[in-house]
Amino acid sequence: MENKPNAATDLTIVADSNIASLSEFFNDNTLSGTTGRRVRMIKVAGRDIDAQLLADTQPNVLLIRSVTQVNADLLKDNDSVRFVGSATIGTDHVDQDYLAARRIHFANAAGCSKHSVAQYVLSAILTLRPEYWPPSSTPPTVGIIGLGNIGSTLAQYASSLGWQVLGYDPLLPASSLNNASFAQVIKQSDVVSLHVPLTDKSSATSAAGSTNHSSHASKYPTRHLIDKSALDAMPASTLLINSARGPVIDAAALQADIERTGRQVVLDVFEHEPQIEEALLSKLAIATPHIAGYTLEGKLRGTQMIYDALCEKLSISPVQSMHQLLPLNMFLWSELKAHPDRLVKFYDIMQDDKALRATLADGQVKAAAFDQLRRDYHLRREWQF
Repeated sequence: MENKPNAATDLTIVADSNIASLSEFFNDNTLSGTTGRRVRMIKVAGRDIDAQLLADTQPNVLLIRSVTQVNADLLKDNDSVRFVGSATIGTDHVDQDYLAARRIHFANAAGCSKHSVAQYVLSAILTLRPEYWPPSSTPPTVGIIGLGNIGSTLAQYASSLGWQVLGYDPLLPASSLNNASFAQVIKQSDVVSLHVPLTDKSSATSAAGSTNHSSHASKYPTRHLIDKSALDAMPASTLLINSARGPVIDAAALQADIERTGRQVVLDVFEHEPQIEEALLSKLAIATPHIAGYTLEGKLRGTQMIYDALCEKLSISPVQSMHQLLPLNMFLWSELKAHPDRLVKFYDIMQDDKALRATLADGQVKAAAFDQLRRDYHLRREWQF
């Protein structure tokens, strides 16, 4: 079987309907090249992409976001998929080892929403602690755990505000940014922001005695990285923000910690997402439905990156550009720095918090309500940095 879609044949694409501007990027005109190829697009909710759908439709291309788990279970009855594109920075929902074994090409959108997420974190900090706007008497210390695309971008914004930055990433060499241990970040920061992928131990033995060689295994596992021990070591005054992956924080330990310390906590992701229990939600300073990266620019950039990757796989030149689809952007970081009182004009994070809390029913936010908030989200604009 060919390792890529036949350039002379039509394409069937199954795609998460929540991917921005799907029809503008993936159509007969943008993917035909000189072949006259026709494109059949099947749009469905990400959580509805399952093995039966792929068995029934036998697509050549699968386009997803983070809610779709791509693994052997999903593709067991499919022999047609040759390209999987995830319009996300994170990849913990994709078993890349399995795709490689099946000779299925994978592409994601590394860095697509790095400014969007960094701006979300800044909005949360400055909404809860406006005294941190310069010139403050003592610049706060921001601890950043995970210094990839998003963490390093957040550090740039923090430095632009004159804040002190403590950074920790065990996968990177020491530097002026990667300048602290995990313990130092936890103990010495006024704010701790998490920007790590979700990984498990690199060698876990099951009850049957087999060893787990998951593509999401790591020498530095991040699942429950923030557990009771880490929370106990963190000063009660430290603001904790998670816009990475929910299970990076032990939800039970976090709830107990807030009850004990009164800590301010901001969550955009949740351990048991898409369900959220009211017992936890009621204790959070800010809670939003996994929309930190949901800007028009961030979403379009994600689509652009997987479109470009598919074009390369098909050996055709990209003809669509996100810049043709973007309206004028008047949101300038320099303006916000000069006029902090305009923050709510740039992004009113409390409106997203209010919308999530309004969906509470029978003691929890239910999965359908959570997903609907994400699906119907009015994309904000990314600030020009």
